[in-house]
Amino acid sequence: MKIICIGRNYAEHAAELGDEPPTEPLIFGKFENTLIGPGEAIVLPPEATHVDSEAELAVEIGRQGHRIPAGEALDYIRGYRVANDVSARNIQYAESQWTRAKGFDTFCPLSTELVPVSEIGDGSRLHVLQRLNGQVLQDGNTNDLIFDVPFLIAFVSRVFTLDPGDLILTGTPPGIGWAREPKISMKDGDVVEVEVEGIGVVSNPVVAAA
Repeated sequence: MKIICIGRNYAEHAAELGDEPPTEPLIFGKFENTLIGPGEAIVLPPEATHVDSEAELAVEIGRQGHRIPAGEALDYIRGYRVANDVSARNIQYAESQWTRAKGFDTFCPLSTELVPVSEIGDGSRLHVLQRLNGQVLQDGNTNDLIFDVPFLIAFVSRVFTLDPGDLILTGTPPGIGWAREPKISMKDGDVVEVEVEGIGVVSNPVVAAA
């Protein structure tokens, strides 16, 4: 399977990082080693001195497609999940690409809930939240996506043939710990929750690597 992620897909999130909104979707990837389920621990590696969670709506592909027209994109969706794009910021902003910062084991918690298109539609108008130890950090809405779900499926499928089980993480709203003053980094003993309206919550403890 492929875990295809979209960066800076909320204009306010791009702005809080000091970036201009992208003119095309910014694609990066994670590997299967990052996947964990609800209740499993996010492990903080010793190389990471600042680790953030990112609350995201995830799209799971249901059938194979290549160069899918945006108007047909919803026919290729198996359903929607809640995802957490965990990121080692000190590494992300020290390197020119994000594979290492986003790719540590346990850095992609994913909900067990899978909600079909018949209930969620095109994924718009969904409240997206991140809570760290009960404190709301991110509070956004998928209406604010720069590139919506049908556009993303069409765009991504021009690059990759999409296969059943592939995931597209659609981007994260503003409020991340790195952009706050003072900065808020996850630490050993924390609990992070990511919630997407109409789908569910993925909650994970945070532990330092042994």
